[in-house]
Amino acid sequence: MSVVKTSLLHGIDRKKTKLNVEKVFADYRMYIMTVPDDIMPKITASYSLVPSSNINVFHSSTEDTAIKRVDYEIKRDNFMQQVQRAVNRLNKRERELIIKTYMTYEDVYVFDIYNEMGISEATYYRIREKAFYKIAFALKLQVYKEAETPT
Repeated sequence: MSVVKTSLLHGIDRKKTKLNVEKVFADYRMYIMTVPDDIMPKITASYSLVPSSNINVFHSSTEDTAIKRVDYEIKRDNFMQQVQRAVNRLNKRERELIIKTYMTYEDVYVFDIYNEMGISEATYYRIREKAFYKIAFALKLQVYKEAETPT
């Protein structure tokens, strides 16, 4: 019996839910590959004709940058751990497919993944769809269809 039962999927907006999961994997890939420029320390000096004022701020722009970096890293690490925990709940084939397709540094082709796994293209997409719904429920990303109101 499947973990994600058909009755649970009945009211799900499949397209929006799939987009949410794809966005999570795009964010995951971004987190492992980049650090935003806005949290990098400023190297050039800035000059001003306005005298500096003492406003009881006890840290410099370098300290602000360090604080932003730590906050960013905590957010990134928490996000990545949540995604990894959700992926680890999948069965072996689903986990392998998701990791090889979405959680690597390199861009991959679906053709290469399903050939490497020894499955057909249709089976690849069937496994991926089931895995997406499980991840959506684990991360609370599912989107429900709005109830139609009679006019």
